[in-house]
Amino acid sequence: MNLVKKMDVISRIKEIIEKIRPYLMFDGGDIEFVKFEHGIVYVKLIGACAGCSYATITLHETVEEMLVSEIPEVISVENIEEIKEV
Repeated sequence: MNLVKKMDVISRIKEIIEKIRPYLMFDGGDIEFVKFEHGIVYVKLIGACAGCSYATITLHETVEEMLVSEIPEVISVENIEEIKEV
């Protein structure tokens, strides 16, 4: 995928994530776009979403479903866990 095409895909990914964010924020959580590589969207679930037992369901049944159905280049979504400093 050329750089211009990749930037277009990333722009569309970010637009969809912005539509999802208010729903997560209502429950004290949030989502951040991290990167897009090889068809995989990497995000970081933060706030209440980071430790929620439903985070995986939200990630795959909401975020991934929307992105895959709207953007053919997206094949899956993965959460990057926040690294905790000791």
